Parts: sequence; C-alpha cells; structure tokens
Amino acid sequence: MGKMAAAVGSVATLAAEPGEDAFRKLFRFYRQSRPGTADLGGVIDFSAAHAARDTGPGAHKTDTERFSPSVGADLNGPRTWAAKNPGACFSMRPFVAAPTVVRSQLSVSSVSDHDAHRAGLQPVSKWRAYGLEGYPGYQWHWVKQCLKLYSQKPNVCNLDKHMTKEETQDLWEQSKEFLRYKEVNKRRPRSLLEKLRWVTLGYHYNWDNKKYSADHYTPFPSDLAFLSEQVAAACGFQGFRAEAGILNYYRLDSTLGIHVDRSELDHSKPLLSFSFGQSAIFLLGGLKRDETPTAMFMHSGDIMVMSGFSRLLNHAVPKVLPSPEGKILPCCLETPPPALLPRDAVVEPCSVEDWKVCASYLETARVNMTVRQVLATDQDFPLEPVEENKRDITTEGFCHLDDKKNQVKRARLSPDS
Repeated sequence: MGKMAAAVGSVATLAAEPGEDAFRKLFRFYRQSRPGTADLGGVIDFSAAHAARDTGPGAHKTDTERFSPSVGADLNGPRTWAAKNPGACFSMRPFVAAPTVVRSQLSVSSVSDHDAHRAGLQPVSKWRAYGLEGYPGYQWHWVKQCLKLYSQKPNVCNLDKHMTKEETQDLWEQSKEFLRYKEVNKRRPRSLLEKLRWVTLGYHYNWDNKKYSADHYTPFPSDLAFLSEQVAAACGFQGFRAEAGILNYYRLDSTLGIHVDRSELDHSKPLLSFSFGQSAIFLLGGLKRDETPTAMFMHSGDIMVMSGFSRLLNHAVPKVLPSPEGKILPCCLETPPPALLPRDAVVEPCSVEDWKVCASYLETARVNMTVRQVLATDQDFPLEPVEENKRDITTEGFCHLDDKKNQVKRARLSPDS
C-alpha cells in the first residue's frame, strides 16, 4: 500500500484551480503524471488482480469485470471489463476508503465456445473476471480493421472537415509506406493515419448537436457487431444490437475529456469499449463531477462494459502511457496472430505485411472502439426540425480527442460533456 499512499499524498498536495471539481483535479494530476514514478501508484491494474485484490483509490460502487485468456503469457485474446448495475450499494460510497478487487461471475452458457472462437475470443469459461467492490486473441484483426477497413468511406472521420472524399478515400494505402519506414525517416511528415483522430460507424454521431439520426447511417460492420453481441451476451445482455460505433485514435499526447455518453436513446443497453495498443489511464467517476473518480489502467485487449447505473457515469482518459523503456509494443502484440481459425470465423488472419504496418502505428498510439445500441426495440428517432436534420455532422465541434498540437477548445473535446 506504500505506492498508493504516496500517490494519494501527491494528489492531496496538488493545489486545486479556481472552480475545479474533484474529477478535473484528478484528471489534471494524471495528465501531468510521470510513468515509472509513485504518481501511478494509485492506479488499479487488473493484470495483477489475481496477485493483489485490494488496490486503488476509492470512489463508488460498481461491478467492473475483466476477462483474460488463460493461455500462459499469451495475451492474444481480449481481456474484458464490465461495469454493471451496482444496486443500492452506491449509497455507501462516502464510507468506502478503497475498492476491493473480487472475482465476478459471467453468463458462461450464453456464448458457445464455437461462437467465442469465431469472434477471436477464448471460451467464456476460461475468462478471468474481476469486480471492484466498493465502486458503483485476436487483437491484430481488430487493429487492422480500425486502420485498414473501418477508416474507409462511407464511414465518417475527422479528416473530412478539411479534405475531399477523394483525398480520404483509402487512408491505409496512402499511409502504409510512411508507417513501414517511419524509423528510417524520422523527419518525414505524418501520414494520414497518424492524423486520424476518430471514425464513426452505423448511426453517425453528430458532434455539433450531440445527436444520432436516421438520416446519417451506413451499414455497421458485421464482424464488429458479432464480437459485440458475444461480449454483451457473456455479461448477461442477450439481444444487444450494435448500431453505432465511435473509434478513437490516440497519440501519446492525446487525452479524452470528461464526459457522459447519454446521446443514445436507450440507456438500458450497455456501452462496450475495446482498447488496443499502448496503455492508458481511465478515470471512472460518479453522476456528478464533484465526486472523485477511480483511476485504472486500460491495457491492450481490455474491454470496458458500462451498464446499469454505471452507464451514465462521468469518465475520461487523462493520459496515454508509452511502453516501458526497451519495449515498443505490449507483449501481447509482439508477434503476428496465428493463422488457424474456424471456417466460419469473423476474424481473419493478418498478413505479415499488414502486421508490420499496424505494429509500426501502435508503437506510438492507442486505438479504442466503442459500440452502442442507440434505439430500443421498435423505437424510432423523434421527429426533428428540418434545420436540425440538415446540420453537417463534420462541423467545427468534431474532435473530442485533445493533444498538444490540437488547439480545439477543451469544452468541445468530448461527446455529451
């Protein structure tokens, strides 16, 4: 507990800025934190949960589960978190000094071993799930899809604001040679993929009016929909429909502002978040910004599932952490994925050539996929004024990722803030 005490002490000595709430103070602390120091001693690390189950700063009550493949040191399968309804325990929050990491149960029978394998997941019976008491496989396929396929038209991205459709037609083809040789030419201009900050899928989120609409829709990727359905079912949410996705592409100096995802019309369905590449600090707070959040690591392969009471909690990413000195990629991404897959698998083998491009990109980046169900069963979008429907979904409030080179005002960085 020495590292945690040192970290808590460091936070306590950080002077609050005028009008600064508890969440913003901790966000600022971790944004300025130094890797390898006591600054990160208070961040919960679920990769060590089986060795130490009571760690991290206290906040609310929730069930935050994490699934890991049980194949020795091989981490080529998603490790998962799931935030589920904490019930009445939220009222005990002021009396909780620190959350305790406990084992959590999954709905093993809801996903067959075959369907799990098709999605590139280990059988649910092999997942290791943990919860926070006291607080309310095949990774390369998904990395490649985010960079090579999902970034293509007709999907929408931040580059659309300043470039023509022809110029953003195939970001992968325009960028792969730059990425393949970026270590040889360090003074080269950034590739288009390195300038990519977000992509929207399915119902395209309108950053200007913070809404979805039936008029802005393209088919949702079937492989990502299948993966999302399996993860949701394992967490007890059978019938989940993947209708909208927001992909975030982080550089090492990027942050995600404090926000709540409330634009979906059906909050009874979970929000799924898949992380790949470099690790990040994730802050999970409460319903109000003046409630101190809990800090936890999000490593490559982690999946956060926010549902129930936790579905509308404040959250943010104040810092992306570079790999420890001497390591360029997380160990789970150091070798290409195996080529042996079921005939009906939705994941595909990743060629060595594609793997090299993806690996080069992830050396200084983190990719996050968030998937949501927008509408309840048989629900339609409410009628909007004509002027509202005609607003451009790539208008100036487009970017919710902040980095040192981005001058967009902080108040406009995150959806639903």
